[in-house]
Amino acid sequence: MGGSLVGVGVGPGDPEQLTLRALRVLRQADRVFSPTIALDSLGRAESIVRQADSGIAVERLVFAITGDDDARAAAHSDAAALVVACLDAGEQVAFATLGDPNVYSTFHHLAAAVLERRPGTPIATVPGIMAFQELAARAATVVLDGTERLSVVSAVDGADALDGPLGDPEAALVVYKGGRHLPEIAERLEAAGRLDGAVFGELLGLPGEQVGSVQDHRARPATYLATVLVPPAIRS
Repeated sequence: MGGSLVGVGVGPGDPEQLTLRALRVLRQADRVFSPTIALDSLGRAESIVRQADSGIAVERLVFAITGDDDARAAAHSDAAALVVACLDAGEQVAFATLGDPNVYSTFHHLAAAVLERRPGTPIATVPGIMAFQELAARAATVVLDGTERLSVVSAVDGADALDGPLGDPEAALVVYKGGRHLPEIAERLEAAGRLDGAVFGELLGLPGEQVGSVQDHRARPATYLATVLVPPAIRS
C-alpha cells in the first residue's frame, strides 16, 4: 500500500523557527495540507510555510473550531476523505500544523480519521517548536530547573483548568487556548500568589505580537492562541 501521512510542526509563527527537518519533509512531500477555518482564509500554518519557502504549494483543509461536536466530526471526516484520496494515489502527504503535532494539534484527529478509512496507513510526525518555548525565550524566563515539574493545560473552557496545577508550587504552568479568559486567569494566579513572574504572549512571530507580564495584559481578553507561562513559585 503506497502513500503515507506526516504531521509537521511549523512552530508558533516566525518562519525562522521552522526546523531544517520540517522544511525538508515539506519540500519532499507530494502534497502539503494545512488547516483553516474557511477555504478563502489564510491559516497561520500555511502562512509560515509560504514565508519559509514560497515554492511549496499548500492546500487548505477546513476544520471547525466551534463547540459543536457534530460540526467538528464532519470537518474531520471531509478532510480525511480528501487525504485518503491522495494516499490511494500513492502520494506522500504532509500536514503542516502550528507548534508541535503531538500537543493540542488538529493533526491527531485527522490521522485517526484517516486510519478509520485506510487502516495500516504509515503515520509519522515531525516535532516543532512550541509557543511556550518562544515565549520563555522572549521573556527571558527560565521554565524548569533541577527536579521541578511542568504542567500544560488548555483553558479553552475557562480558568478552572488552572486550579489543580496551581496547587503544586514547584511546577511551572503553561496555559494554552485561554486567551478569552485572560482576566479570569490573572485572578486565579493572583489568588494563588503566582501572578508575579507570570508572562503572556500573543501572536508570537506575527504582526501584532505582544509579549509582557500577565499583570500588564490582564484587563482584556486575548486571542484564542495566546499563551501564559507561570514559573515555579519555589526554587531551591
